[in-house]
Amino acid sequence: MPLTDLDRSLYEWQLDVPGFGESGQEKLRSSTALISRAGGLGGPLAFSLAAAGIGKLVIAHAGDLRLDDLNRQILMRHDDVGKPRAESLAATLRAFNPQVEVEVIPENITEANAAELVAKADIVFGAAPLFEERFLMNRECVRQGKPLIDCAMFSLEGQILPIVPGQTPCLACLYPEIPEHWKRRFPVIGAVSALAANIGAMEGIKLLAGFGEVSLNRMIYFDTATMRFQQIQVQRNPDCAVCQHVSL
Repeated sequence: MPLTDLDRSLYEWQLDVPGFGESGQEKLRSSTALISRAGGLGGPLAFSLAAAGIGKLVIAHAGDLRLDDLNRQILMRHDDVGKPRAESLAATLRAFNPQVEVEVIPENITEANAAELVAKADIVFGAAPLFEERFLMNRECVRQGKPLIDCAMFSLEGQILPIVPGQTPCLACLYPEIPEHWKRRFPVIGAVSALAANIGAMEGIKLLAGFGEVSLNRMIYFDTATMRFQQIQVQRNPDCAVCQHVSL
């Protein structure tokens, strides 16, 4: 469907972006994105996709809001401490952009729901703090041929890896197993997780709308302690347990 007058008013400034225009906006509006976890990383990511005019957001996020979440989980509100995070983040997104359809799943990604949730989306954004969830999303995206933008951060560092099955290495090529000594609790400043989120959002928007240059076969890495950014070339593992049978 062509853009409406309301669409043109809402997204007037980004329609001027070279290579994007009305066709890019139409592609974005017709797309559904799945985000695993909408905390310090997934929350800003969801917010940026909603601001850009994604058609639908499916967000998987379980648990109740805690006081120590509020330094980074910008979709949440202080008054919602002790309440389900899914309710708070859905209310924020719907109030911000009523044009975007929001479906919230009050669960984290598990073996039981991964295939069903990935099947709902045109693109998947991984923002989970646990490798178990990231591995499940990676596996299902490879199986179903869906692009995945894997986003991660730790302390002052972040990394974003765009994965397109059949074109790039998958997450299991880089991490065949959970890294030793990885812990669920790690240091976070909200601005760092939001930076990783917005880089991931832009990689996904470019991929969906078909403009710019997506960092395929490259990991985007940054260290805010020194404000050093780089792209690291990544290669497919021919013996990868997940993607070795996917043709390039």
